[in-house]
Amino acid sequence: MGKHSAKAPQQAGASEGDVRPQVQAPLPDVPRGHHAGARTHHGTAAAGVGAAPQGAGDPNAPRYSRAKGAGEYIEKRQRRGRHHVLRAVLVTLVALVVAGGAAVAAYVHHINTTITAGVDDKLRDTLVETKDPGDPFYMLLLGIDKDEERAESRDYGEDYSAYRTDTIILARVDPRDKKVTLISIPRDTLVDMGTNGKQKINAAYSFGGAAYATKIVSEFAGVDISHYAEIDMDGFAKVVDAIGGVTVDLPVAVKDPKYTGLDLPAGKQKLDGKTAALLGRARHAYDSYGGGDFYRAANQRMLIGAVITKVMKGGASTIVPTVTTLSSYVTTDMDVTSIASLASSFKGIDVEKDVYSGQCPTISKYVNNTWYEICDTTAWKKIMDRVDKGLPPYKDASQDFTAGVAGSVGVSTSTGDDSSSSSTSANGAAQVSPEYTGTVLVLNGTSTAGVAGNGASTLTSAGFAATTNDAPSLQAKTTVYYNGDAQAKAAGVAKTLGLSAAPVQNDGSWDTSSDVVVVFGADWIDGSAKSADATGSTGTGGTASAGSNAATGTN
Repeated sequence: MGKHSAKAPQQAGASEGDVRPQVQAPLPDVPRGHHAGARTHHGTAAAGVGAAPQGAGDPNAPRYSRAKGAGEYIEKRQRRGRHHVLRAVLVTLVALVVAGGAAVAAYVHHINTTITAGVDDKLRDTLVETKDPGDPFYMLLLGIDKDEERAESRDYGEDYSAYRTDTIILARVDPRDKKVTLISIPRDTLVDMGTNGKQKINAAYSFGGAAYATKIVSEFAGVDISHYAEIDMDGFAKVVDAIGGVTVDLPVAVKDPKYTGLDLPAGKQKLDGKTAALLGRARHAYDSYGGGDFYRAANQRMLIGAVITKVMKGGASTIVPTVTTLSSYVTTDMDVTSIASLASSFKGIDVEKDVYSGQCPTISKYVNNTWYEICDTTAWKKIMDRVDKGLPPYKDASQDFTAGVAGSVGVSTSTGDDSSSSSTSANGAAQVSPEYTGTVLVLNGTSTAGVAGNGASTLTSAGFAATTNDAPSLQAKTTVYYNGDAQAKAAGVAKTLGLSAAPVQNDGSWDTSSDVVVVFGADWIDGSAKSADATGSTGTGGTASAGSNAATGTN
């Protein structure tokens, strides 16, 4: 493919009279949450990769192991017997290599046969090959509740017509620049399917399986799709357990007693497979924010990022069992060799900087007793234009409406030049999704008492653990500094305080025991900074030229 000049995405809006009755088979899932009136969604999205129904079977894939030679050789041999022994050793080594090679070949053949079993010629004809292996390409990721129990049941069966996609994620993969962009498409998005009428986009799978779903998403997004992966959502929990769990950071507590039973505190925590899968389902935990599907989708992308992080850090020892586990739950057009090659090209990827994420912008509308998501086609085209250029999806941070509530992964917003694939802002600071957790030291560098205390109170309400003190001297500008890898937390602090200036890495001039240090300066008046320009801040704390006596007792 090579070329991805995003075609104009499909116009998905429809008049109420055009909406046809849905043909969705009744999936035994938890009840859908109601939408509290019409809303505009410009953020992360749709359902996801993290759903694993309990009670599903755990089929054992055949196991292969290298033949192991057993035998001891006596060191001291008589001279005339040495050549015979050497020949025996060589024959044994050759036998081991041959046996091992056969085992590996059998293993690879088994995995390839398993993961590509559901890929037919219609799907392969729909996919568009790239011109060069290093070129960026788009891959469609679908999550479907087609577990073994449902597939063998009378109500559902194996045929695709009985299923709809719970998760739709369009991924742009750039092997050369080591960048991955995840764009969720709400499953209730209304699209025109021609002879099949105007339908929710998740119905495409039930009309024509993987090939038709790929065709519809390709037309809707205005890009060619080169690869496809479909996961039975029962498999996500198995994968998480296979890699020893994942670590996530939740901006707010997740409480969903009625449906998933989750009661997770805010902050960093390690999840096992079952808990991770339930988090990927927990839309009702966000009912008070409206549109729980969108917050759930943000968590799902966070979980994907957590899996990528764990797998890539573990290397081959983690990748092999992960692929083995996935093979029982994933259908894809990619074989093991292609997957291994792609994983190799992403060695060293930094998920927090090299993964971009967002969602298709939609407006909720109630039509004929059914909620639909109507695509904001103008905003959608702008997002896809940015994605196609290798940029984070959002130009404006306000588009990422789930930030600070649901989980996040990587970068969603950039203020850089649209013609560049750089993920840095004009002042060179990398753009990250804000996080609202961690420790913050708030210093008063003004002559006004109570400034640090008020700021700390605001930060505490947002989820940070804040303490106060006086700065060693009066400061001219209000600046946010971060230690180590706490840039995302610093971004959350800056956003909470209403500062548009990018946080600055602490060069050691300020306290290093906390994640973030906020230094209020003379420009901080009535809860805001007169100037948001922090250019020139180098971490040395630029003291005021006049009255630079140490500020004391002014917290």
